[in-house]
Amino acid sequence: MGLTSTTASPPTLPLKIPLPRTYLRLPELRRTFSPVRCSTAAVSSEFDLKRYWSNLIVEINRSLDEAVPLKYPEKIYEAMRYSVLAKGAKRSPPVMCVASCELFGGNRLAAFPTACALEMVHAASLIHDDLPCMDDAQSRRGQPSNHTVYGVDMAILAGDALFPLGFRHIVNNTPTELVPEERILRVISEIANTVGSKGMAAGQFLDLDGSPNAVEFINVKKFGEMGECSAACGGLLAGASEDEVRRLRRYGRAVGVLYQVVDDILEAKASQSEEDDDKKRRKKRKSYVAMYGVEKAMEVAQELREKANMELDGFEKYGESVLPLYSFVDYAADRGFTVADLS
Repeated sequence: MGLTSTTASPPTLPLKIPLPRTYLRLPELRRTFSPVRCSTAAVSSEFDLKRYWSNLIVEINRSLDEAVPLKYPEKIYEAMRYSVLAKGAKRSPPVMCVASCELFGGNRLAAFPTACALEMVHAASLIHDDLPCMDDAQSRRGQPSNHTVYGVDMAILAGDALFPLGFRHIVNNTPTELVPEERILRVISEIANTVGSKGMAAGQFLDLDGSPNAVEFINVKKFGEMGECSAACGGLLAGASEDEVRRLRRYGRAVGVLYQVVDDILEAKASQSEEDDDKKRRKKRKSYVAMYGVEKAMEVAQELREKANMELDGFEKYGESVLPLYSFVDYAADRGFTVADLS
């Protein structure tokens, strides 16, 4: 497919979800299993995020299974499939990409190759992050981390192979009758920037470097970049305007960091002993919780929630299509269901 470079452009505009300032009280984080409810001045509706997410996960898992087949050299593909098809994966990047594309009337078929590529790239980054020379994590997504099963050498190769496979999947499978080639080029560039030395790699470097004053930068780069990229790619595929893509970037970044901050808060509150807490603090010394404590982290989470919702206020003209994106914010803060409930 001969790709040529240009830029995209199309529509814009506003919507308001009333957000009580006391809404996020993390000590009492609700673990309910009812649908997330969203309402706006323009739209009064009940949106079932759990059902939406579950249906998408079935399609995404099927596509990933086909995209990463078991073939020669089998050992590398086994290691790739082990992480990409992990049952504990939430599939947040691909789901956000699809939802952002559908917001602007984009076809789900147009978004799926990029959505799957985002999951491959995300899995590759996690494989490398877990290595002994990086975060030295023994488990990931409810199962032993890749290097503990296949060895460090094979884990490195699996991650190395998944990055380019994601790009190739976009080029070979995105229907050009639905997505012009210039948009495909922009999506590939977007993902490359996200995982590169100015994106997630920069965050990992500073996390390893030990700079105590870089907490915000590390969290934005390690956790916000993938959310930003996922939302922006969905908009780009659908032909969103430059202003709308900028809004999606800020929204996705806020949601990505919010999810991690809430994760750190929940982990700190679940600590069984001071010794456990000590170990976790050493491991997560670059988190808001480790640096500033739970109370300050809760304030940060509330600000991020408000920021994400504020960015979505610019999409009123799209009506109920924006509800999945609003409910991702609620999910990141409240965790109304678990991954196990999605299968």
